[in-house]
Amino acid sequence: MTSLQTTISLSDGHTIPILGLGVYKMTDEEASLAVHKALRYGYRLIDTAAMYENEQAVGEAIREAVVQGIPEDEIFITTKVWKTELGYEKTRQAVLASYEKLGLHTIDLVLIHWPGTEEENAESWRALEELVNEGKITSIGVSNFSEEDLKQLFKTAKIKPVLNQVELHPLLSQEGLQSFCQEHEIVLESWSPLMRGRLLEHPLLTDIAAKYNKETAQVILRWNVQRGIIPIPKSSKEERIESNADIFDFHLTDEEMEKISTINEDRGFHG
Repeated sequence: MTSLQTTISLSDGHTIPILGLGVYKMTDEEASLAVHKALRYGYRLIDTAAMYENEQAVGEAIREAVVQGIPEDEIFITTKVWKTELGYEKTRQAVLASYEKLGLHTIDLVLIHWPGTEEENAESWRALEELVNEGKITSIGVSNFSEEDLKQLFKTAKIKPVLNQVELHPLLSQEGLQSFCQEHEIVLESWSPLMRGRLLEHPLLTDIAAKYNKETAQVILRWNVQRGIIPIPKSSKEERIESNADIFDFHLTDEEMEKISTINEDRGFHG
């Protein structure tokens, strides 16, 4: 049985926890409290970004948790390079700025937040590869990249992207992209896995949730995990942080997984 401490192997030999906390658009205070609550509850994956403007608060919360006894090497921190910072020099400086704000020994994973032109992506990737070689960051990946974006990046990349973080939920199941990523040993990660609450009253999902005496959100997150996809739901509320992680004591049947997949409309809601 999987648990909150279960990890998924990355193609570069490192591992990443199977479920995480996102801190998108949280204030410094909200992010700090959420990170403390999540780490206390057993989360070990925290996802932030330069664009969220809360890296410093997240880093401080992690360092405080380390002082309180959680080993830093157990905590996996992801941040991202915003689309205005693409290109070799801009990306390099952006990551070094994130490194200073977080104040940790290394950044476990840095993603290109949104794809730019083929040349911009290639130059940004070259900067990320150098920073891996310098020991500032451990793993590198992308976010919101299509198959075509990835194919273009493969032309010049010396290190393969280990992860692609995309909008993914039952109305946008991304099965084609998942197959492509699996073929190239790229882990898929889901942002907005709960579609910001839009699916919580869906009759199929509520019926399945009732069967297991679970919340609809827990069924959706479980669907992600059983597909080998890492969900990173955002919440600053303690009860929601706890309930989002309470998905490891039940297992969806193959039939239920297939039924949830039929909801797909290839429809994204964010961008």
